Amino acid sequence: MIDKHTSKNGVRIVLEKIPAVRSVTIGIWVLTGSRNETGENNGISHFLEHMFFKGTKTRSAQDIAEAFDSIGGQINAFTSKEYTCYYAKVLDTHKDFALEILADMFFNSTFDSEEMEREKKVVYEEIKMYEDTPDDIVHDLLAKASYGDHPLGYSILGTEGHLKEFNPDILRRYVEQRYTPNHVVISVAGNVDSSFIHSVEGYFGSYESPADNKEIVKPSFLAQSIERNKDTEQAHLCLGYQGLPQGDKDIYSLIIMNNVLGGSMSSRLFQDVREKQGLAYSVFSYHSTFLDHGLLTIYAGTGKDQLPLLRDTISKTVDTLIKEGLSDKELRNSKEQMKGSLMLSLESTNSRMSRNGRNELLLQRHRTLDETIRDIDAVSHNSVKQVIKTVFNHPASSALIAPAMNPE
Repeated sequence: MIDKHTSKNGVRIVLEKIPAVRSVTIGIWVLTGSRNETGENNGISHFLEHMFFKGTKTRSAQDIAEAFDSIGGQINAFTSKEYTCYYAKVLDTHKDFALEILADMFFNSTFDSEEMEREKKVVYEEIKMYEDTPDDIVHDLLAKASYGDHPLGYSILGTEGHLKEFNPDILRRYVEQRYTPNHVVISVAGNVDSSFIHSVEGYFGSYESPADNKEIVKPSFLAQSIERNKDTEQAHLCLGYQGLPQGDKDIYSLIIMNNVLGGSMSSRLFQDVREKQGLAYSVFSYHSTFLDHGLLTIYAGTGKDQLPLLRDTISKTVDTLIKEGLSDKELRNSKEQMKGSLMLSLESTNSRMSRNGRNELLLQRHRTLDETIRDIDAVSHNSVKQVIKTVFNHPASSALIAPAMNPE
């Protein structure tokens, strides 16, 4: 059972009591990410995530880290294209302590200039590390090939050039614009009762900031191709197809279809590309959902000389899926796998907190586990065929990172 409360300032609080555990996870979800950035401040959402850990008016960065180490707790954060989350997991006896520190970081971070310059160096290294992993970069290139200059095509990390321009005032202005009450959800899950909502509201329920009602611009899907030469051992290939947005009625049909295509070791891509031909060690597909769009991605890495055969094999696998759909066995097994993964994922307070926070932030609704299972069971051959037709009815975007081909 999920308790939901909306504070007078618009901050939403969702709480799920799980009495069988001894932990509590608290997450602050903010509806802002690289999608809400511009060409001038790309990377600011992620950099802000770092800076919220760099000290408040009464705590240093070391104080924050030691506070959670001293109680055996965990504190972390992450940034996506559409949201940022700050969260802490602690024993139930330390929930009030964790909440107070999270609130202190949220409201009282100083964005000290010296700390900022040090942290820029950390993020520079993060960007360099990312550049050294072509199997990661190629997914960013696919976003660019799929969405062009739309913010969904931006990198979450930004660039060194963008980072150099950030200063405390720029960060504060972005917080004022995007960290507004109508963009914030506090999600709590664990051994905690509904009275804790009042504690959360005591910190987050009264701060005021003008509501940001700026509408996001829906992207157009661009079937572009981007190639980058890089001295790598493998060629890294990504193909992108137009998917479905958050909350679409056919989302479970798509997830099941993707699972059969490339979501597991028994998937068609894994069997056709790796097991039958030995073309790749890593090959998979996944679906990314956004508020108003979606992207189905196929990835594989292979030797550059085998790239034509890899492309041909993937194309044949997709063509067979389009022509034949799923077998009865594939449909049945994928449903059971999906239900099993869902139930196992909900055994931790982190997962419950994340599921509830994301659902409230993006969909403003919560489905019970039984309702979700009914939706999964309702997926049919016809609904999967319709999704296949929708997804593969347009040309694919593509991104490739590979060593330069030898001239003929």
